[in-house]
Amino acid sequence: MAAPCPLPPPDPQFVLRGTQSPVHALHFCEGGQAQGHPLLFSGSQSGLVHIWSLQMRRALATLDGHGGQCVTWLQTLPQGHQLLSQGRDLKLCLWDLAEGRNTVMDTVRLESVGFCRSSILVRGQRWMLAVPGKGSDEVQILEMPSKTSVCTLKPEADAKLGMPMCLRLWQADCSPRPLLLAGYEDGSVTLWDVSEQKVRSRIACHAEPVMDLDFDSQKAKGISGSAGKALAVWSLSGQQALQVCGTHQLTNPGIAEVTIRPDRKILATAGWDHRIRVFHWRKMRPLAVLAFHSAAVQCVAFAADGLLAAGSKDQRISLWSLYARA
Repeated sequence: MAAPCPLPPPDPQFVLRGTQSPVHALHFCEGGQAQGHPLLFSGSQSGLVHIWSLQMRRALATLDGHGGQCVTWLQTLPQGHQLLSQGRDLKLCLWDLAEGRNTVMDTVRLESVGFCRSSILVRGQRWMLAVPGKGSDEVQILEMPSKTSVCTLKPEADAKLGMPMCLRLWQADCSPRPLLLAGYEDGSVTLWDVSEQKVRSRIACHAEPVMDLDFDSQKAKGISGSAGKALAVWSLSGQQALQVCGTHQLTNPGIAEVTIRPDRKILATAGWDHRIRVFHWRKMRPLAVLAFHSAAVQCVAFAADGLLAAGSKDQRISLWSLYARA
């Protein structure tokens, strides 16, 4: 008896149109709207940030703070009424969104025009911000909202890592020390101890630049994607040593973003080949290849309830409900 054919990949639950520009950044904000529906923020190549109602499936507001330059990163602060947006105009804007306001409260001038997205670590009323630094291989750490410089993380002179391409600030539950995972142009991933400004561990993961990474602090395991054809899975020991666990070969090169779902069961990648790929996180088993977009997928984001959003160069944002119990 023939084995049953696998089910075809689903269609998107719905599609958001109206950015009129390629979509480069996505971020969900929980509790941003009544009736329990999250808000979705999107950043476009034209420099605009759109705030989407997923209930009404339309944009509620448009923020214009980057002078027509591409928006590369979006992040809300925990209270939900403040948004950070990073643009290729060398500015990071802090927006006040409370009570219907859409105003820039403050800006941070960036020193690097590269593609590296920033990262934050919230610590009570204050928060730490990691941004690409003035030197091509540097990362600057700021204390916010005061914008006080904490330190500059600069690799040793002979390391030749190239530019930082992606950053992830985090903190272990058992320690107050902030740590930074950084993916570099040479294909390596480095763990920095921010307090001591020291490299704790470094591994060579990819032959091409690391485009993005995500880290599961509960499993002490991370994943990175590159301009090449492989996803790399790596672990962090109790002694803060990084180790490559394995790689997953892809059909086509180029991962723009990789993100692990909040429940840590599945992950999604944004592919230059127009595809969204979904994997079982613990086993790295391929679950689906979603072929909806007609141009490169440049960002993916999960909501707390598992809803997946993907933004593409084709100016569309697709939303997917997948694997509730993967």
